[in-house]
Amino acid sequence: MNILDALCPSRDVFVDLADKWVLLMLASLRELGVQRYSELQRSLGGISRKMLSQTLRTLERDGLVLRSVDPRVAPPLVLYGLTELGREVAEEARTLCTWTEKRAATVHEARAAYDRRQAAAQEG
Repeated sequence: MNILDALCPSRDVFVDLADKWVLLMLASLRELGVQRYSELQRSLGGISRKMLSQTLRTLERDGLVLRSVDPRVAPPLVLYGLTELGREVAEEARTLCTWTEKRAATVHEARAAYDRRQAAAQEG
């Protein structure tokens, strides 16, 4: 089955990966390694605690992130890192991240041109 088919079993995985924060979180864990909750939140800049928790749970459920707890420390030390599957998808996503960094200015220019055309059309 093709991912564009609504019944394709891979479609829900794709939708999870396409979430606003997922690729950024995978990139952060790939680049910075295992992190505490607060470190991860700081590295992402702008993510709410609720969204961070929700995204981490989704990635943990999908087998991409491993949550480990060290109860010997008070409060318990909770760390998040990539699983082997998570490292694999984070590496695949690196290409998209690199392209985005390289072409962001071009995309911003296209947006500005579009906005100017839309404003002109509304005026005329």
